[in-house]
Amino acid sequence: MIPRYTRPEMASIWEPQTRFKIWFEIEAHAADALAELGVIPKDAAKTIWAKAKDAVFNVERIDEIERETKHDVIAFLTHLAEIVGPEARFVHQGMTSSDVLDTCLNVQLTRAADILLKDIDKLLAALKARAFEHKMTPTIGRSHGIHAEPVTFGLKMAYAYAEFSRARERLIAARKDIATCAISGAVGTFAQIDPRVEEHVAKAMGLTPEPISTQVIPRDRHAMYFATLGVIASSMERLAIEIRHMQRTEVLEAEEFFSEGQKGSSAMPHKRNPVLTENVTGLARMVRAYVTPALENVALWHERDISHSSAERMFGPDATVTLDFALNRMAGVIEKLLVYPANMQKNLDRLGGLVHSQRVLIALTQKGASREDSYKMVQRNAMPVWRGEGDFRTLLKADAEVKKYLSDAEIDEKFDLGYHLKHVDTIFKRVFGAS
Repeated sequence: MIPRYTRPEMASIWEPQTRFKIWFEIEAHAADALAELGVIPKDAAKTIWAKAKDAVFNVERIDEIERETKHDVIAFLTHLAEIVGPEARFVHQGMTSSDVLDTCLNVQLTRAADILLKDIDKLLAALKARAFEHKMTPTIGRSHGIHAEPVTFGLKMAYAYAEFSRARERLIAARKDIATCAISGAVGTFAQIDPRVEEHVAKAMGLTPEPISTQVIPRDRHAMYFATLGVIASSMERLAIEIRHMQRTEVLEAEEFFSEGQKGSSAMPHKRNPVLTENVTGLARMVRAYVTPALENVALWHERDISHSSAERMFGPDATVTLDFALNRMAGVIEKLLVYPANMQKNLDRLGGLVHSQRVLIALTQKGASREDSYKMVQRNAMPVWRGEGDFRTLLKADAEVKKYLSDAEIDEKFDLGYHLKHVDTIFKRVFGAS
């Protein structure tokens, strides 16, 4: 995490004080359950809560202890004993470090998912507003970067809305999958701790018990979680690239908002660059980069090893913090995006009507020409226009072979822009619902 791409709410989840607070809650809830089962005195469980519930843990002291013990959980428990006193001997009974570490990580990832879901909702709201604003604003559709047939700018926003709606559903599923708790002791057999302790801690922490853990929570859950974040990042990059292309000088159909006093270049005062969407593109690459170590963490030795731990300490915070920042940045880009319908129409007209070539092709086949001959007739009139030599409609009307099949009026009818937009309402209903 670096401050430049970090928002406070998400960053706070990963701060040491938050982590130690969660560790304490896990231990204290486990003590409550152990007390109810008669394993430890009830007064001890109450004392643990009373002495440490509102404590501010001394991170420097914990780090000092860890430098000697070389063990983070033991360092925390030692510091906790300094706060709680003699009753601390009842903390962590029957538990192993992974019970605390893995349950805590899943609490953090669940909280992170909740923030990311709010981020997606913000982006969806922006996309929906712009989609309806420009529902029937015609623009050129492109395949391979080349003019194809007309679409609307609203449809472009609807594409993204549908994609991020799917992203939201995937993240909900990933959140559910990651929200598990393991308090099963060494090698996960519950030999030293009753399974009811796990059930109690899970309920208290808003999680569900892991059906079977091997001292660690299986990392396929984490792999799916971070893979989901990677897919969301890819969807953001897709949208960012669309905006970057539309802002190119030769296109200029839309561009990022340029604020008063903003500078685009240290050398060229005229520049207005798509810096925000370029930034999102770079951040998306970083989020995707964390998917690979998450996948590799699935394969641990036997019941457990800690090869996953060092990687998770880095990509857990970094992936969630980075995606949180990027989603909010993208929502702001869409909300403030400058849209230029006149330039869209200018680009639509740029190829002298070639965008209607398929309609002419189909009309010729319906009038009896073979598809091969129809294609040749349309293409031979299209290529001069492509080279800037004439108008497509005029050339078609002057082609004797074409005129055998189509009258001037029939050719004119094939150049109706509205024809391409007749099902926009149908698409919007599919994406946004009947409302």
